[in-house]
This record gives sequence, C-alpha cells and structure tokens, in this order.
Amino acid sequence: MAQKKKKGTAAPEAAAAPAASGLPPERLHKFLASTGAGSRRECETFIEQGRVAVNGKVVTRLGTKVVPGHDAVTLDGEKVAPERKVYYLLNKPPGYVCTNHDTHGRPRAVDLVPERNAPRVYTVGRLDLESRGLILLTNDGAIANIICHPRYRIEKRYEVTVRGEVDLQKLGRLEAGVWLAEGKSSPARVQRLGRNPHRNETLLEMVIFEGRNREIRRVFTKVGLKVKRLVRTRIGPLELGDMAVGHCRILAPIDLRFVYEAERLYLANKEAWDAEFPPEEKPPRGRRPRQDKGHPRKGKGRRPRPQGGARRGYGHRGPERQGYERPGYRPAPRPAGDAPRRPPMERPPVDRPPGERPPPPPRHRRRYYD
Repeated sequence: MAQKKKKGTAAPEAAAAPAASGLPPERLHKFLASTGAGSRRECETFIEQGRVAVNGKVVTRLGTKVVPGHDAVTLDGEKVAPERKVYYLLNKPPGYVCTNHDTHGRPRAVDLVPERNAPRVYTVGRLDLESRGLILLTNDGAIANIICHPRYRIEKRYEVTVRGEVDLQKLGRLEAGVWLAEGKSSPARVQRLGRNPHRNETLLEMVIFEGRNREIRRVFTKVGLKVKRLVRTRIGPLELGDMAVGHCRILAPIDLRFVYEAERLYLANKEAWDAEFPPEEKPPRGRRPRQDKGHPRKGKGRRPRPQGGARRGYGHRGPERQGYERPGYRPAPRPAGDAPRRPPMERPPVDRPPGERPPPPPRHRRRYYD
C-alpha cells in the first residue's frame, strides 16, 4: 500500500505545492513554452514522450503544475529557465509578413529586430503584406493577449486612403459596423482628414479596438470603397511619430503601463462592458434554402412513408390507386369519344392580292437604356 501511495503522489503534487517565492503555480507546458522550448502544443508532446522531468522525476501527465523559480524543470536532461521579457516597437514596411514561419520565403517582420542574441519574439497581432505602421514584437504572452483581445478596449488608430468620395451615409455604416463572414464588426470612430481631387482619393482616420484578419480592408469593401494605403499610427498611447520605416526601438516596462491599466479597468467594469457587446449573432438571412424533398434530412432520418404503401415517384398516393405503385405501369388511353372536341378557330379574312406572300413576323428590337 505504501508503494502505491508513493507512486500516486509523485512529481505533480510535489510540484504544485506553494513555494517561498510567492509566485502562483502554472501548467508545465505553459512554463516550457515561456522558456522558448516550443509552442504549447509541442511542449505537450514533449511531456507525453517522457522528455520532461520536474525535480528529478519524469512527468508524463498533462496538467502538472510547477512554481517558477522554485521547481527545477529539465528537458532532455538540460535545465530550462524562463526567457527574459523583451518588447520592441517596429514601423513595419510594406512587403513584410507578420509570421514566424513563411512557406513562400518572404521577408519577415521579426527579422528586423537588431539584437542578434535576443530571445525568440513574435508579432502582437498582424498587419497584412501591403500595410505598414506600428506593430509590437515581444515574447510576453500576457501582454500580447491584453493588447489583442477586444474586451480590454485598447484602441488602434489607422490612416486609410481610399479611392473616390466618402459621403455621410458610408461614414455612418463604417461607424456602426458591417456584417462580415465571422460576425459583425465592432463600432468604430471614423473621421475625414482630407480630400485629393486630382488623384480622386480621400484620407480617413479610423479608430478600432479589435483586429480581425484584414478587417479594415474588408469593412471598406462592404461599403463600396477600395483601400489604396493603410498605415497604423497608434497602439494605445504609443505613437508612430517620426520613426523611420523599417526601424524599431526597445520599449521599457514603464511604456507598457497602459496595458495593466486596461486590464484593471476591464476587471472593474466587467459586467457593464460585457453587456454592451453580447455574443455575436449570425447575420440576418433572407429566404431559407429549399430542402430537397427526395433526399433525407441531415440528423432527422428519412421521412415516414405516407399511408397506403405508395412509393415516391410512382403516381398518386393512397389506397384507392394501388395500381400506380408498380414501376413501368401505364394506364390505358381514353376513348376518343369521352373528351368533347373543340370547334376549329375561325380566322378573320385578310384582304391580300392573289399570289402575294404574307408579311414576315415583326422583329423584336432591343431597347437601350442610358
């Protein structure tokens, strides 16, 4: 019995015990990901393969918790420790992708980090290939989640240059939000900054606090406007200013105080803020698609056969016409005397000289509308 108790209370419970450091325990795969060992999914695979040990004991159970700074964690026999947190503010040039793995070999935004020995970083949110402007690069997952999640309401400001004129009706639709494939876009603040009649362009300023995939371009397309240039100029209080394209600067922890302030405000107004943005509804639909009556419905099985035993596609249904159930059955034709004959239609007389052909039928002319 003692051996079973010792086996059941091995590394997981010992690792989850509170430490003198005062840091809260966290899941093992999350701790490994913070050390740069790989993604969380990859770290889960490392644990299941038995490559991870906590305080000298191999752990293969997912959900094990460790206390950073108190428990000794090793991967393949080498001790791992959390990486130092770094923060970079980059003015992304066009033509660079915001991903760490690109199968097409395009230039990446993370390659513009000047430090060679810097920890592995990733972009907080994304700017598409043609867009440029501010983007944050870090290895701090908590900071990245607060900046990206719309519930914390950290504003992002963009300068959008569109083709054509923008009237008040289109501005109202942009501010109210439009329906996209994944739901309705959040309300925004849109202001007209200028108009260039020679190039037929209008410069707008748009402020939003969410960032879906190519959201701004898709929202403008919904209202009939084509985006020619897109520049992100602000993230919270962080301004683009006179930063050159392709350059970045290191942010100090004091520059990110607005992130913790946004989290504190959300926790203080959680119920009211969540009530303003209920769960997304599906876009309104018009006429429902007609279901094929000859095929079974999904999840509901086949329709019951009507009374009388008639099969579909073979004449009338019902017990009084059983003869129509047989495939290939053809009823006998009716006698000619049963149906009354109609008298021939009388044509009006036409005054035409003998031997003259009748005029051709009138041709239908196309009508062209301006």
